[in-house]
Amino acid sequence: MADNRFFEEAAEQSQVKTAIVEKYFTAWAKVIVNTQKKHPHHTQKLAYIDLFAGPGRYKDGTLSTPLKILSRAVEDEDLRGRLVTIFNDKDPENVSSLKAAIDELPGIERLAFAPKIMCEEVGEQIVKIFEGMRMIPTLFFVDPWGYKGLSLRLVNSVLKDRGCDAIFFFNYNRINMGMNNEAVKYHMEALFEAERFEELRRKLEGKSSRERELLVVEEICAAIKSYGIGYVLPFRFKNSRGTRTSHHLIFASKHFRGYEIMKDIMARESTSNDEGVPSFQYNPADLLPRQALLFKLSQPIKDLKADLLVSFSGRTLRMKEIYEQHSVDTPYIKKNYKDALKELLDEGRITAISKKGNPPRKGTFADDILVTFPERGVGNGEQ
Repeated sequence: MADNRFFEEAAEQSQVKTAIVEKYFTAWAKVIVNTQKKHPHHTQKLAYIDLFAGPGRYKDGTLSTPLKILSRAVEDEDLRGRLVTIFNDKDPENVSSLKAAIDELPGIERLAFAPKIMCEEVGEQIVKIFEGMRMIPTLFFVDPWGYKGLSLRLVNSVLKDRGCDAIFFFNYNRINMGMNNEAVKYHMEALFEAERFEELRRKLEGKSSRERELLVVEEICAAIKSYGIGYVLPFRFKNSRGTRTSHHLIFASKHFRGYEIMKDIMARESTSNDEGVPSFQYNPADLLPRQALLFKLSQPIKDLKADLLVSFSGRTLRMKEIYEQHSVDTPYIKKNYKDALKELLDEGRITAISKKGNPPRKGTFADDILVTFPERGVGNGEQ
């Protein structure tokens, strides 16, 4: 089966994917638990849902994402009493293997809520169930082996509620091949929605492979945002030779804090960077094509400096405000903003003071530093 071949052949990429999901789960759960402790009258549960869970282990015995999440929960006193987990796979053999792997986990009996394991086809019925529920804070992981079952409604059925984020593995090769295949048009329309899908097909006519990838990924991100989900972040996986894209891991949230956490995680998992600006891709061959992918990837710091001077011309803001307002749909992380602002200050192109009215200490740039940008054409090198 396609999924089991993936567990055999794509272990390296799969382990990076698992690492990203596990790291985000750990950080997300900490934020949720801390919030719940401050509001003890609210629900004291959180959930992790994986509807395409697989067999539990890779062929070499490495734990896959579900077992990594459960192992993390067993080790954490707060999570042991709060975490609700739901795992599903349509393949009975995978479900049997997953159950056995979970049962073998040391300390699994310490969880207050035993993992729920289902064997169902993901489709309209599950979407309707989630749409009709008020979800507790949930991290929703969707990792289909193609496109069947993956839909905008499915993602939004969970993200509609507070504290819920989604991560899904987007099989670019399969979806690209399905664009003009009438036999799978229904699934494409579920993923992009009918009108958007037809418009995308028109845009793809005559485009190069690189242009096609850009358009497809930008369109799925735009489709997610059309549901009011403001923060969407893709991470690209190249094949072992670095010659073509195989998958994208796409994160979606309604909250900047979640976006910021995931961006930092993806930045650290990137295989390359340009002047400290991460590539947001895993490329075993380290061949990084310089092209846009939802946002302009691998732009150097000098371009960020120029953009900040234009975007905030004549304004005065805190460093943190600049970062939060500008960083969405760009490849830049907080450190990049601090580096850019430090350089602009050293060059005399901006002014900056601390809360006490002093200039920033040499080599630092705190979140609360107040930055003033000159009007365009005044003191910023423009004519």
